[in-house]
Amino acid sequence: MSQENEYEPPKVWKWKKESGGQFASINRPVAGPTHDKALPVGKHSFQLYSLATPNGMKATIMFEELLALGHKDAEYDAWLIKIGDGDQFGSGFIEVNPNSKIPALMDHGTRPPTRVFESGSILLYLAEKFGEFLPRDPAGRTETLNWLFWQMGSGPYLGGGFGHFYAYAPTRIEYAIDRFTMEVKRQLDVLDRRLAETRYLGGDEYTIADIATWPWYGQLALDRVYDAGEFLQVQGYEHVQRWAREIDTRPAVQRGRMVNRTSGKPQEQLHERHDPSDFELMTQDKLEALD
Repeated sequence: MSQENEYEPPKVWKWKKESGGQFASINRPVAGPTHDKALPVGKHSFQLYSLATPNGMKATIMFEELLALGHKDAEYDAWLIKIGDGDQFGSGFIEVNPNSKIPALMDHGTRPPTRVFESGSILLYLAEKFGEFLPRDPAGRTETLNWLFWQMGSGPYLGGGFGHFYAYAPTRIEYAIDRFTMEVKRQLDVLDRRLAETRYLGGDEYTIADIATWPWYGQLALDRVYDAGEFLQVQGYEHVQRWAREIDTRPAVQRGRMVNRTSGKPQEQLHERHDPSDFELMTQDKLEALD
């Protein structure tokens, strides 16, 4: 970049609403609600408010995996939060998550009801509540949590860093794309080296570490995120590919990907989920619409 085109930060930063970008209309430098809107509450103890972004998929995959194991108490209502419309800034949503991010969960099975926000916290909460997908032995538990928190710390470099500047920014900036590409490829190498040693991230067992990481890095490896598979040469990460494809075949993962989804193929979208039969009805409705 030439000297004359370099950006010189002002002494005091000021918010410019016209800054551009796909999410310019909802991004703002302050917290709190923009409007009053109560959240709906369904019939189940667990009320999930979300959208099928990679972070949102973590929660729905976890619920579907628990149900697949026979935990009937894990039944849940999944309500669609349209982040492009600013639903996450409604007063009811902010009561559940003051950080205005999906997914957000209310457990009405406790007294008083328990709010759970941040995707990693939701996974840990449900794992401990149902005694699943988190090893009980100290070594296995710690290794699983190592990789859970690795994903929580690394994911923003993939999403808000690489994803934003490669796919969403109004102007493609070479330095920003190069910087975050380098970091994402380093992260993929970290995963590939780990998965060369073990079947799953925590060891031999499928855990919340995999449930947290697959929606981001597994889908990246399968070229479902940012249309960047060729650019990042994701096929070269042999062990990540093996892991990503194996998890992709799990029925609970396939169902979890559909919940609160509003993009992609119509037969893969279940905007809201309130009962297991919703998947069957969705399939029938979509097939009839395609005839």
